[in-house]
Order: sequence, then structure tokens, then C-alpha cells
Amino acid sequence: MATTNDLKNGMVLKLDGGELWSVVEFQHVKPGKGPAFVRTKIKHVKSGKIVDKTFNAGMKVETATVDKRDMQFSYKDGEDYVFMDTESYEMLHVSPAVLGDAAKFLLDNGQAMLAMHESEVLYVELPVTVEIVVAHTDPGLQGDRSTGGNKPATLETGAEIKVPLFITTGEKIKVDTRTGDYLGRA
Repeated sequence: MATTNDLKNGMVLKLDGGELWSVVEFQHVKPGKGPAFVRTKIKHVKSGKIVDKTFNAGMKVETATVDKRDMQFSYKDGEDYVFMDTESYEMLHVSPAVLGDAAKFLLDNGQAMLAMHESEVLYVELPVTVEIVVAHTDPGLQGDRSTGGNKPATLETGAEIKVPLFITTGEKIKVDTRTGDYLGRA
């Protein structure tokens, strides 16, 4: 248990009957009239839904212990993705629903951070940028600016993103894993 005065960004709270919410933003407010309160933005850990919630100052809230471990993606077993703990060599199966959009940029032997609560994987966080090979893209034609200088490209993981016209098949590029944006050549 903690009080609302102890809130920090990234802290995970148990609210509404055991639902896990992560603190995105918080602000202590002391109005001239009336009691102080804490205005927060919290994100549902599983669904990703962000809501605003106000707590009275000093109110007790239940915190959840979230274990974050660096793991390495090993292989895909049917539908599940199998990760290996780099310290204990323990194998962990993660469902595609938990992995979500991160699966589009997950490379073999790629590093990921898994957040766990009571041996259940809550979410998977990839590094902010990954270096990935372009598996296929059409050649860009000089003067073709009808699409703003971008063209579609398929990456080695199967994900489709927009890249500049000068990128060719087989080139290694940097991609932002949060947005899927092209960042530059590797």
C-alpha cells in the first residue's frame, strides 16, 4: 500500500477490483479553497486505455509488484512466442494477444523487456529502435513525388512500413518500434 503522495510515473496500481493501471502522469493540486488532491493520467496495463482519475491527497492506494526482466526472443511455437531469460535460461511462452504490435518488429534473438505480475506476462516492450532488413520494396523512380517521397516496404519480419524512395531491397534500416516510422539507414 502507498499513499497518493508517493505516486511516481511508471508505478503500477491495483484499482477497481484488482485491475492493473500504470501511472502515466500525475500532478499534486492545492487549490486556494478546499482540500488538496492528486490529478493523474493512468493507463490500463492490458488494454492500453488511458483515463484521467482524481484522488484525494493522502488517500491510500494499492500498488502492484511488477517484475521487469530483459529477455531474448528465441522462436515461435505454434501461435505462441517463446522468450528466454538471459540470466536463468528459463523459457517463457507469450501469446500474440499480449505481444500485440511488437510482433511486427521482433527479430530472432532480439532483446525485449517483459513485465510480469504474479507470473503472468502483462506486456512486452521492445527497444525504441531496431535495425531491420528490407525484404522487398519497389524501385523508386526519379521524379515520382505523388506519394510525398515515400513508398511501401516489407521488412524481414513481414511488417509493412513507408520508406523514402532511395531505399532498396536488402538494405538495413532503423525503425521506431513504437510508431513503425522509418528513422534512417543503419
